Parts: sequence; C-alpha cells; structure tokens
Amino acid sequence: MNTTTTTEVLIVGAGPVGVSIANLLGHYGVKTLVVERSAQVLDYPRAVGLDDEALRTFQAVGLAEAMLRDMIQNVPMRMYTADKRCFAEILPSTREFGWFRRNLFSQPLGEQTLRKGLARYPHVTTQLGVALQSIEQDAEGVTAVLQAEGGRTTTVRAQYLVGADGGRSTVREGLLKIPYEGQTHPNKWVVIECDQDPLDAPYTALHCEPRRPYVCLRLPYGLRRWEFMLFPGEDGEQMLAPDKVQELLRNHVAAPSRLNVIRARVYTHNSRVAKSFVAGRVCIAGDAAHITPPWIGQGLNAGLRDAFNLSWKLAWIVQGRMKPELLPSYHDERHAHTKAMIDLADLFGAVLSQRNRFVAWMRDRFFLSIRNVPKFRDYVLQMKFKPMPRFSTGVVLNSGKAAQDELVGRMFIQPNVERVAGECEKLDDVIGGRFALLSWRGDPLAQAPAALLERLQALGCTRLVGVRARSGSSEPGMSAASPEVTVVQDLENELQLWFQKRNVDWVLLRPDRFVAAAGLAQDAPAQLRQFCDAVLPAAPAARRSASTPAEAPVAV
Repeated sequence: MNTTTTTEVLIVGAGPVGVSIANLLGHYGVKTLVVERSAQVLDYPRAVGLDDEALRTFQAVGLAEAMLRDMIQNVPMRMYTADKRCFAEILPSTREFGWFRRNLFSQPLGEQTLRKGLARYPHVTTQLGVALQSIEQDAEGVTAVLQAEGGRTTTVRAQYLVGADGGRSTVREGLLKIPYEGQTHPNKWVVIECDQDPLDAPYTALHCEPRRPYVCLRLPYGLRRWEFMLFPGEDGEQMLAPDKVQELLRNHVAAPSRLNVIRARVYTHNSRVAKSFVAGRVCIAGDAAHITPPWIGQGLNAGLRDAFNLSWKLAWIVQGRMKPELLPSYHDERHAHTKAMIDLADLFGAVLSQRNRFVAWMRDRFFLSIRNVPKFRDYVLQMKFKPMPRFSTGVVLNSGKAAQDELVGRMFIQPNVERVAGECEKLDDVIGGRFALLSWRGDPLAQAPAALLERLQALGCTRLVGVRARSGSSEPGMSAASPEVTVVQDLENELQLWFQKRNVDWVLLRPDRFVAAAGLAQDAPAQLRQFCDAVLPAAPAARRSASTPAEAPVAV
C-alpha cells in the first residue's frame, strides 16, 4: 500500500547534522519531515569535538545548555614529538562567539539530546527505519518515495529536500550523481574506546611517533579513546581482535588486559567535497557534502555550519521572505570554506603522522626550536591557524567601500548584554531567530520612511541599539525614539571596542549571525533598501508574521 503526504522540507538522514537542521527549521516554524534508515542512534566511536560555532548553532534552538550537560568544555590539545616532548599546546582563551572553542562530547549522547529537542515542535515529524527510494523534481517541488522496514511505501511531496545521509549518501551518490571529489587516504586507523579511564591526562594528545602515530583523548564520563594508524599489510578486522587491541595498548597503559574495551572500529580517512551542494530544490549537507580526516576536529563542526547556513535560507524561502533563486548561495558560501578546512586537516595529518624517522626528527627539531617564540606560540595557542568562514558573495551586500566590505560575510561577535536591569544575556538570545539591525549609540532609521521599515519587517528584522553600560539616561541611544527598537547595554565593553575599531555605526546580522551589511548612519537607509531589493521577493508572502518566527523556549 502506498500513501501520500506533504511537507515543506523533507530531511533524509537523522544524524547530528540532519537533526540540527530539523531543530532549526522547527524553531523557524517550518513544517518538516525527517526520515532515517537506522532505527537507533549508532553506538560506535565517531565525532568527539565541538567548537564555539557549533555551540552557537545549538544556542539558536535553545539546546546549548542541554548539550553542555554531557560535554567537557575548554579542553587543551597537545602535540608530542617522537620522544614524547610536548612541542605545541592549543588552548584558545577567546570566547568571541560566546562559547569556548574546544569542547569534547560523546556523539551518541549528543544525538539523543538533539532528537529529544524535536519533540518541542508539533510541525516536525521523525520517522525511523525508513529509506529513501527515489526523488523527482519539478518547478514546484520534490516528490520522494520512501520505504519503511516492513515494505510499505510512502510518497512525500515537499517544497525542498535536504540530503544529510552521510558519506555514502543515497541522495548525492545514488540519485543526484553529484561527483564526490578528493582522495581516500591509504592508511586505515583503529579507534578504541574503554571506560574507567586509566590515565590522568585531561587533554587531547597527538603523538607524532614514527613507529606508530596515534591520538589519545579523554571523553566524558570516564571514557578514554585511542586512535592508532595501521600500516600496509595489517588487516583492519584482525587488528580488532582482543589480543591485537591489547598489543596496541601495551605501551600506553600499565595493564591493557584489565581494560574494559567498549568500542573498537576501523576507519578510513577521506578528504572529499561534493562538486555542488545544491541541485535544483535538493541540497546536501554534512558528510553527504564533504568529509574530512579528523586531525583538527572539524568534520561535524563543518556539517553544523552547513546546518545553520542552509536552515534559515530554506525557512525564509518557504515563508516568502527571500527569493528562491538565492538558495544556491548556500553552496557559494559553504563550499570554499569547507575545502579550506579539509586542506588544513590534510596538512596536519601529513606533518603529524610522518613515518620517516629522519623527516620526523627534523620536524620535531623545528617545532621545538620555535615553540617559545611569542608570535608562533600565540598563533598555535589561540587556534589562529583555523580558517574562519568569510564570504563576499551570497546573501550579503557590498557597499563598494573596502573597509566596510571587509566586515561583510564574517561571523559577528556575541558579547554579554543587558536589556533589563540586572539580567545578563548573550546577544543571540536577545535577537532570537531573525535578522537584526544592530547600531551603536543611535538609531540610523529614526527618520526612515515607513515603506523601508515595512520591508525590514517583511524580512523578519528586529532593531537593536547598543549603549555603554551604566552610563545613565544621558547616554546617546539610551532612550530609543521608537518602541520597536530594543536598547542593550554593552556589559563587557565588547560592542564598543568592535564598532570603534571598525569605524562603522551599524551592522545587519543574518539569522546565522553573519554580517550581511555594514556602514555609517547616513548610508543606512539606502544600503538597507538595496539589501531588501536583492533579497525580498517581489510580493512577499504573508502567511506567517515575518517579525515573529517560532521560538524555542522549552528546556530539554
């Protein structure tokens, strides 16, 4: 028997990226169906690291604190020479986006939290044990045929489909035939996890030992993980035998036979990026779009960047607040940065997993000789080597002024602010799931035409004025001329320093907290009108209030 159902967005894959997209779409008020072939959360070693951008994504749907309950925050990463000397430590002190930059978690626990979050949204449905069979596109939407474990089929009609179904994606590989460009690395790796952590080593350690490079890290709830490189001729499945596992661990723990190994698995490292992330009304995200070696811990984080970038665009298009032809901007904004992160991971892997003893000795001498050079130490310690997302095309507006356009397409800071006396809040929590015009010590639209304000409302844009904290009623901007403007006090002086250093009066922030436009007060009306012209459809749909997208107040 075949049944037919409709939805606004169909997501194929209920891993962490797919479920994050579903949470975001649920938050924005979009009717969503999530299907997943597997009936259970996969319980084997996978991603372990989440950065500040990932936590900001979870914050957007009210799940950051719930995720943190099962995480270890602010974890250092150390790199060791062949003779076990630490030549570099990474522990960023910056919290410019509101969260620590290096955090460890257990992916199965994190996925359970994310799935639990979906229960808050009656317009989001999850179906497990369901596989995608086929898709067809036309000018109005996507028709997908799904099959449940019992053989029953369902035809789903959706406006858009998202493939978040992993590295062997049915959507990308089986149906769209999008090339997955890159390489598969020759060496496999054995990943071993035990409980009752036998080591007092509360950090992630990359051991660059030519005899067998390996990684060792502490995970939440007393778990310890090792990742060992396998050499040519070593059979991956044989290396999972208990005696082989003990042999791998013998030089690293006192009594390997007494360890309770709870998970062991063989992995192959890949460096691949899909040629396109968008094909008509179908998008791919996460491992379906790109896959990276784990050296810099950015595999899942890259997928979560996809989730935030794509979700708000789908919501705005479905709700008539953005031109559908802007959907390819998801590819334009994400593809290049994804490739840069993979290239960095490949470089790390080539340097740190070097097996040639002489080359490894030269590498160690070089890093040991410069580890106390202040600029190098700060570059490594603060993770300044990490390429930050930045795009000059897409859903952004360039003014033609170089200094201002340099700010466009970058993620904005997230300071602590205060809109009600005595109540400290993170900036994103004040803004909510919408665009925001944030200005410093004055409203650049105080005299703006009503037509422009109506267009910003159609865009789903709130207005905020930042002021110096504890300045009193004489502070410029403290008494906003319009009740539609929210005044926020800059509790830690971060906003003042940001605006002062960059010499602009306002920024337009997208729902994913990237700067869409920036400028001086006198230029605001013209630039914002230009942005609205580029983004808003000719006749914005009015089926939902553009200024009040669904919020997620329920704690999980």
